[in-house]
Amino acid sequence: MCDQCADGLSISGSRRGFLRAGGLLALGAGLPAALALPAPARAQGVAGDEALKRLVEGNARYVAGQLNERDFSAGRAARAASQSPFASIVSCADSRIAPELAFDQGPGQLFVTRVAGNFVNEDSLASLEFGAQVLGSQLILVLGHTSCGAISATIDVVKNQTQLPGHLPALIEAIRPAVLAAQKEKPEDMLAAATIANVRLNVEKLKKAGPILSQRVAEKKLVVVGGVYDLATGKVGLV
Repeated sequence: MCDQCADGLSISGSRRGFLRAGGLLALGAGLPAALALPAPARAQGVAGDEALKRLVEGNARYVAGQLNERDFSAGRAARAASQSPFASIVSCADSRIAPELAFDQGPGQLFVTRVAGNFVNEDSLASLEFGAQVLGSQLILVLGHTSCGAISATIDVVKNQTQLPGHLPALIEAIRPAVLAAQKEKPEDMLAAATIANVRLNVEKLKKAGPILSQRVAEKKLVVVGGVYDLATGKVGLV
């Protein structure tokens, strides 16, 4: 874990059109039948502070190697009918990170979006809006990690004007603001600083994302925080 991280976790256009057509962008609006969930699932929700506490405790178990034993078949039929995750996670797609394991949670407990570099775009934002307004999640955690390849590649592009193939430049452009912000501070460890900056920028983006998330934050119905996962120890620290 980088020195700048706190100790422990105290922690397509058509698609958007479909969601808007279904009324997801209006509080209390009805949902299309395909997205509708039973009323109990929509009404359920764990307060943001309590959700964060659950993640804190789960990560502590993970770090200590004391994961809860689970029967993953238990509750499968109930989960087929509805879901009510208590927290949403914005995670990197890195294969070395599995949020459900890192926080010792079972199926149906976390609503996870993943993309290399753990940033928020319009599609992931729509997913997080769904998680908050429809599924009742009152916590979003933006989870970066040490030794992130996407951020390292962005640093290389910014410093050396490296040309990348395929669609990688689009990913780089999403992370570039964090690298530029970190660069201004002239840090000793650029990768660690950019990783933290990337988490913080996306936390602020989510807090201000209207109309759904920003309103829920203002009403204290949603908490948005950021953390960095240490690949070597499994420990998550708030940033």
